Amino acid sequence: MVLRTAQRGCMAAAIAAAFAQPAFAQEAAPQAPSQAAAEDGLKLERVVVTGTASRSSKMRSSVSVSTMEPDAIALAAPTSAAEVLRSIPGVRAESSGGEGNANITVRGVPISAGGARYVQMQEDGLPVLQSGDFNFITPDSYVKIDGSLDHVEVVRGGSASTLATNSPGGIINFISKTGEQQGGNLGIQRGIGYDETRYDFDYGGRLAEKTRFFVGGHYRTGEGQRNTGMNTQEGGQIRGNLTQELANGWIRLSFKHLDDKAPTALPVPVRVNNGRISEIPGIDPRDTTFYSPYWTRDVSLTKENGKASSNVNDGLRVKSDSFGIAASFDLGHGITLSENFRKAQNSGRFLGVFPANNGVAGNYVVATGPDKGKAYNGQAFSAVVFNTSIDNADNTLNDVKLAKAFDIDGGKLTATGGLYTSTQKLGLTWNFNEYLMQLTGDKPALLQTASATPGYVGPAWGGCCMRAVDMEYKLLSPYLNLGWEKGPLNIDASVRRDRQRASGTANIATSGLQYEAANEQLVDYRIGHTSYSVGGNYQLSRDLALFARASDGVAFNADRILFGTPLDGSAPVNINTVRQVEGGVKWRSGSTSAFLTLFRAKTDESNFEATTRISTSNRYDAKGAELEAAWSLGDFRINGGLTWTDAEIVGAAAGQQAIVGNTPRRQARITYQLAPSYTQGPLTLGGSLVGTGRSWADDANTIDMPAFRVVNLFARYQFTSQLSLSLSVNNLFDKIGYTEVEGDGHAARSVGGRAVKMGLNYSF
Repeated sequence: MVLRTAQRGCMAAAIAAAFAQPAFAQEAAPQAPSQAAAEDGLKLERVVVTGTASRSSKMRSSVSVSTMEPDAIALAAPTSAAEVLRSIPGVRAESSGGEGNANITVRGVPISAGGARYVQMQEDGLPVLQSGDFNFITPDSYVKIDGSLDHVEVVRGGSASTLATNSPGGIINFISKTGEQQGGNLGIQRGIGYDETRYDFDYGGRLAEKTRFFVGGHYRTGEGQRNTGMNTQEGGQIRGNLTQELANGWIRLSFKHLDDKAPTALPVPVRVNNGRISEIPGIDPRDTTFYSPYWTRDVSLTKENGKASSNVNDGLRVKSDSFGIAASFDLGHGITLSENFRKAQNSGRFLGVFPANNGVAGNYVVATGPDKGKAYNGQAFSAVVFNTSIDNADNTLNDVKLAKAFDIDGGKLTATGGLYTSTQKLGLTWNFNEYLMQLTGDKPALLQTASATPGYVGPAWGGCCMRAVDMEYKLLSPYLNLGWEKGPLNIDASVRRDRQRASGTANIATSGLQYEAANEQLVDYRIGHTSYSVGGNYQLSRDLALFARASDGVAFNADRILFGTPLDGSAPVNINTVRQVEGGVKWRSGSTSAFLTLFRAKTDESNFEATTRISTSNRYDAKGAELEAAWSLGDFRINGGLTWTDAEIVGAAAGQQAIVGNTPRRQARITYQLAPSYTQGPLTLGGSLVGTGRSWADDANTIDMPAFRVVNLFARYQFTSQLSLSLSVNNLFDKIGYTEVEGDGHAARSVGGRAVKMGLNYSF
């Protein structure tokens, strides 16, 4: 097995989050921290800005929130943004899709469609994409981990329903550095045993007494984590911001330029016998991609009935250029005005090879490569090229808030009113062509067919999936939050009214060969939902607090319901709702701290599966417990988490009642994380263990997905205060870990295999 890559651990200690989001009314002077607070591994006194209407510490807030600092991220040796999230209790991040295309949700809320339907992924408080489950375009594809990241905040449940749109399950906020600390880093990393080189840089500081800046990013080139045999990974990003501090607040300008290419990891052929998965010889699910130098170019249909030619080996290509303005002003008399705006131009292309079967033995003739024209007696499979052009995923987002604080009877009442608006474009052109290919993971060749084009069979699945989508989703979301604080008690209640208008067209090419105006589907509908959240936190002592919360939220369907029921306003449009209750305790003593949450989530959703043209309408009920804890002894530290979930399908559409009472697909009862580290002088050693229990691959509960665990290692040696050498290993024991299986069992997707990288970093 060839050694593979792991992303560089982010460098430099985390800085204060006060300027990462608009600030609110000044809080009462904090009490002096106890000794336990000073040693607290969970940083319960850290002020969080995600999923809260006003800045508050974890200890005083009534939401389940976790933070990940750069040092903790380094221990996870992540190969993508989604892999960072695997280390957070209560988060299910199926990071087996490469550097994008991940499926993400939180405790008990189902993954019944691709992407992150119920979780909003943000950068600096605004969504990356307004919907997390667009076909072939997921927000994690546009988020890259490098030295521009300060820390990550993750809110599960709670006020996420009312303080963001399409996020009833939670909010994941990647917060940038803003130049509060003078200095920077230069780094280079090299894969061990394979070809990949990565360069990182970041620098920030003061331009003047009241002006500071930050700029950072990375560039990499090489093969990528999985075996492709060519340069299939290339590109990077640069991000920056400029902050001007004012007498009564601040204003910040920011930008991002992303242009990146990486292989897409799709399911590979497997066998399923008596509900158990087995691998096919020569097809390693940790490594196989079916990218090959022997591919012919894939010719696809454009929306204008023209032809476009693509290199199948280009994989996932994403481009993003964004500009943002954020500001906060203290207007006096307890009034604070905050503004957060961003405009982004997003595009790209999704190219991946999906197996339509798991191989057929026969006598074939090789059509491409050095053996062209020779006989091939062996296994061949139907290789469907998922070729989707992301023509337009631009968005314009704005969140403005006005807060007023009142002193009442020795307490403080803060009223916050806000208006969130967004316009999200979605232009996609699907093309699914089918080819005949050797069933091997080592530079497979195409095989001869009746077509003059090598390996070409025709449009896949009868031409079902040559589709043109041109949509626009507009949101108008006013919200109100009331927060009461007196002594040890914090109570808040919030309400949000989301109103979405969808407009545009969708079309299926006739026989996969031509778009006809008569087949065009008009989309023009309006939907709305009122969400609420009520919670409270009572601090029994400096080191012990109780909290509870109830909430109701919505995730609007987007393009996954196209081509199903009428969407021209003549029929009702289904929405997806999540109702949750949760409660727990936060505690610390000495060098030990813990955050325990009991939860229950009820989800009611509708789906339309594009390839099968089957509509589903399921209801789910999940309850469980989530524990996050930390402990230290001298230079040794350990953080960990455990989530127990008991989930059940409690309702289904007519004709699908057989699944009622079953466990939802891919929902394990137990997931866990453990991250120890030890520092002795210039040497830091650490790692992480991420595991999941057994689950079912399908709602019918017929295919077993075995439990698995992944061990990651990290080591750093500090030669001087400025120069360090690091080594990271992802999936040390090279384990197969299946995260999804096709319903009929012919293909499955696993986490990547062992990945090793060494890096040299210079701080200045």
